[in-house]
Amino acid sequence: MLKVYNTLGRKKEDFVPVEEGKVKMYVCGMTVYSDAHIGHARTYVAFDIIRRYLKHKGYSVTYVQNITDVDDKIIKTANERGIEPLQYSAMYAERCLSDMDRLGVERADIYPKASESIGDIIALIERIVENGYGYVADGDVYFSVEKFEDYGKLSGQRVDEMKVGARIEPGEKKRSPLDFALWKKAKEGEPSWDSPWGKGRPGWHIECSAMSSRYLGLPFDIHGGGHDLIFPHHENEIAQSEAATGRDFARYWLHSGMLKVRGEKMSKSLGNMINVRDALDRWDAELLRFFFASYHYRSPADFSEENLDMAGKGLERIRRLREELENASKNADGRVNEDELDEKGREYYRSISRLREKFEDAMDDDFNTPEAIASIFEFVKDSNRYFRECKSADKNLCGHALETLLELGNIITLFQGGGGGKDNVSGDDVERLAALVKKYGGKTEGKNLDELMREILDIRQNARKERDWEKSDAIRDELAELGFEIQDAGGETKWRRK
Repeated sequence: MLKVYNTLGRKKEDFVPVEEGKVKMYVCGMTVYSDAHIGHARTYVAFDIIRRYLKHKGYSVTYVQNITDVDDKIIKTANERGIEPLQYSAMYAERCLSDMDRLGVERADIYPKASESIGDIIALIERIVENGYGYVADGDVYFSVEKFEDYGKLSGQRVDEMKVGARIEPGEKKRSPLDFALWKKAKEGEPSWDSPWGKGRPGWHIECSAMSSRYLGLPFDIHGGGHDLIFPHHENEIAQSEAATGRDFARYWLHSGMLKVRGEKMSKSLGNMINVRDALDRWDAELLRFFFASYHYRSPADFSEENLDMAGKGLERIRRLREELENASKNADGRVNEDELDEKGREYYRSISRLREKFEDAMDDDFNTPEAIASIFEFVKDSNRYFRECKSADKNLCGHALETLLELGNIITLFQGGGGGKDNVSGDDVERLAALVKKYGGKTEGKNLDELMREILDIRQNARKERDWEKSDAIRDELAELGFEIQDAGGETKWRRK
């Protein structure tokens, strides 16, 4: 039975979807005023894995992730750059989604935008006001927090405690410092839409309530996002949604843990913000995803060169096993009869079954990816023992092992890209490799690790064509010193991180 930790109840609960066999999931998306950063990556890899495992268990999953394209930061940054705000946010929405594509995160089924959901937002605000939970103040519309008795049930905070030290900012027209904006009166230089309260634009919180209920209905199964969104964003979503409809909003609330960089909170003030595209220029997507999966999605994660190198070494063990199984299972017909196997084969066959059992037990326990990965490492040991001790590996048995490894590995986002071993790279690889390319007269400007490797291999290939074996061997040896292994086979050169 799948159990998930529900922030709403602060405990693990059996997962029972609203509709049998179907899961409806909403995850708060990006506010697109700048490029996606690795904190976003951590969250969306986590929920990609969650969706993959739900599908593995046989559920039909509908995954919605909003795009906030109307927001104070967007308007401010766009105006500073002299660009129309919606044009600016459209550009960054595409950039952010493209970065997630490069990272290997599967796209959600639906990406609604705030600017395209104004009718639904206005209708929801009208219901909130009609039900007595909202009020109009000179073109602005606010939610009255103290009228909603269950306010604080997600974050565990009490209204009277929240009021201590809270204040109304200059220019705000709300009655209580805890009240939050549902609709904002139009200001000069801002995008705006007609509404019953005059021209304006939506507040931040209301868009998620409108879009999730529009595409998933109420109640839906899973609402997710980063831990930092529990309060006030998700707390406000619950209040305004349930105040408007009188119905439960979402059954299970899942939140990913904070991502630190070298032990410190990631922030612009500390200068340690890392964009996804910059990270992908330095490290491979497979390694980044595996690094994120090595932490439980609810736990804090520490992004550092040392931790990435450690993840890379583990990833290489798995990749080497995959290659060995691929070689050993060539021409397999896919049929495995346990009774026809020898003693070592039967023992290995049972280890394949143990891998599936332990992997699924781990994932059934609130998507425990570290334990799932531990089961794969245990299987690597079992596989190495089988290859070491048996005289001749059974190709059909190895094919069965490979299929199982690929199936389970895909759940934690492994094995999505091509081969070549380029999935395990360390933090200094780009700089060291660029120096080597430059040494042999190659071009390095603006090139990532893959492009640099292609450049040096082309230089080496030309040397081989000219029978300059000394140069060819020197490049091979220097690559080995940097930690890269190259193999010449069938007129093709492949490389991998040792």
